[in-house]
Formats: sequence, structure tokens, C-alpha cells
Amino acid sequence: MEKITFSVGDIVRMKKAHPCGSNEWEITRTGMDIGIKCCGCGHFVMMPRVKFTRMLRGVVSQAK
Repeated sequence: MEKITFSVGDIVRMKKAHPCGSNEWEITRTGMDIGIKCCGCGHFVMMPRVKFTRMLRGVVSQAK
């Protein structure tokens, strides 16, 4: 399995959709915990890096 790289500002697609209907999230913080913000409603979530990498489907667009 290839290693997916991501950084702050990237838009990522997760396996499960948020209750608002969007499954795209913007990465706002990296480290041991990853901070992501829903692109649909703006809800902010922190999750451990291990859980984030399991739930990550792919990077939609990268930050410039």
C-alpha cells in the first residue's frame, strides 16, 4: 500500500460522509492528532493520526 502524503490546507475525501452530506474535509492541523474542518457545514473535528489514515480515501486537492 502506498503512503498518502497530506499537509495543512489540503482537501481530503473520507470513507464516511458527515451528517450534513459532505465527505470532503480541509486539513487545518497536523501532528499526533489531525484537525479537519467539514467543507459542507464547517464543523471542526480532531482525531488521532492512526484513525485518520484508516478513514482517508484520498486527497482531492493540495494546498498551494
